[in-house]
Amino acid sequence: MLIKGGGVLVTGADGFIGSHLTEALVKEGVRVKALSYYNSFNNWGWLEAIDCLRKIEILTGDVRDPHYCKKITKEVDVIFHLASLIAIPYSYMAPDSFVDTNIKGTLNICQAALENKCARVIHCSTSEVYGTAKYVPIDENHPLQPQSPYSATKIAADAIAMSFYYTYGLPVTIARPFNTYGPRQSARAVIPTIITQLLSGKKEIKLGSLHPTRDLVYVKDTVRGFIEISKSKRTLGETINIATQNDISIGNLSSMIISMINPKATIKPDTIRVRPSKSEVQRLLGSNKKIQSITKWKPTYSLEAGLAETIEWFRDSNNLMRYKADIYNV
Repeated sequence: MLIKGGGVLVTGADGFIGSHLTEALVKEGVRVKALSYYNSFNNWGWLEAIDCLRKIEILTGDVRDPHYCKKITKEVDVIFHLASLIAIPYSYMAPDSFVDTNIKGTLNICQAALENKCARVIHCSTSEVYGTAKYVPIDENHPLQPQSPYSATKIAADAIAMSFYYTYGLPVTIARPFNTYGPRQSARAVIPTIITQLLSGKKEIKLGSLHPTRDLVYVKDTVRGFIEISKSKRTLGETINIATQNDISIGNLSSMIISMINPKATIKPDTIRVRPSKSEVQRLLGSNKKIQSITKWKPTYSLEAGLAETIEWFRDSNNLMRYKADIYNV
């Protein structure tokens, strides 16, 4: 990693992947500034659950404010930009919020990084930008398909970030993780939805579409991907998938988790959880050929091992109580 003494800034550090990335960076011996979305309750999200809280500098603010972005990126070497709105169903309801945060927020971070001469910007993309696979495994040259307002704003954010590389020479890399899961994942994601319903004693698990497939990456593998990408100069100006190159249907995934927690439970279709037909991404299976060819990364967690760690985390009542299994969270 190109650290000269200024350290690292992680935006979206209070979120699922961001909090795990913050922990991993501290273990790497890096000085970390962690940006948490400002709120009047002085709550730092999932940062409050990490063991190394006293070793990081916590900032509270909003990437939608360009002046604030310029302030927090001063004397920073590497920026991991993860701050974004991510809930696809919510993007159907509030697309303007996604434009402001995902597109304008990325523009603000890139402009600030350019002005403050930051050495690297690792911008977090998403496999959702690919839409339903036209071929598999999906490599970085696959067409981009905006099948939801969320994916549209991430496509635009990726383009903004890469335009700063081509236009101004900003040292940008697009890291594109496939479906990341693990402890602290938000309640609106499918794996926490299944686990929390089961551990709350539900005998019928409410789910949406069961046929789509996803390439599931355990969060510890995802954050190692970010770090390995940041260490390599060969990743500059590149878009790089972080994927296992295996996929599983939501139905088979559900059956696997049910067998691990309560084999007697059944699945009950819930139409409110079903995406509009043209918006549903039917298959995501990513190629990891590129990341393995230019970095030292490879996936280390099997799906079974990652699910076991995730379920164990949710079994802690202090963690489970944070989730509301009776409420469908968009």
